[in-house]
Amino acid sequence: MVAKNENDVDVRVNVWAYGDMNKPVAPDSEFTIRELAQEFDVTPRTLRFYEQKGMIHPVRRGASRIYSAIDHARIELILRGKRVGFALDEIKEILDLEPIYRGGRERLEPAIERFEARVMVLKQQREDVDHAIAELQAGLDWMRDRLADREPSDEVRRRARAFEALAAARLDPWSGLNAE
Repeated sequence: MVAKNENDVDVRVNVWAYGDMNKPVAPDSEFTIRELAQEFDVTPRTLRFYEQKGMIHPVRRGASRIYSAIDHARIELILRGKRVGFALDEIKEILDLEPIYRGGRERLEPAIERFEARVMVLKQQREDVDHAIAELQAGLDWMRDRLADREPSDEVRRRARAFEALAAARLDPWSGLNAE
């Protein structure tokens, strides 16, 4: 462990890369509702709903909502939570972990239980998806094998060409058509 002095800052960073999530923004950044809606591919109504639920806290400048870098980060976390199946109330609880931490054991233990339960559900979903992929792959392999079985072998093709040539040669005098 490194000794700390009065200038050190304890920072915990969760580096969980998710697909095309946005890069960090400067702490003093400000955004309009339109900018965030476009960046996160959500509607302005969605952002207002998150505000109504107390998940983000834009400031008002006249009739406009101005979102901070903290709101930007919270929206990113909300969308990550939704992608893995958390309900909005669960996401809000995650966003409000600091009050949970200050709440002591009676608030931490239920939160831990909910998180553990969600992890178990996600692991089961991953197993289900892996199993479904394996079944689909087996089905594809079976269909490809059936398709390959329908293609005649080179020997059968050679014999078919020979038969067609023989039949054409014998039928040509009767039909008046050339075998060419």
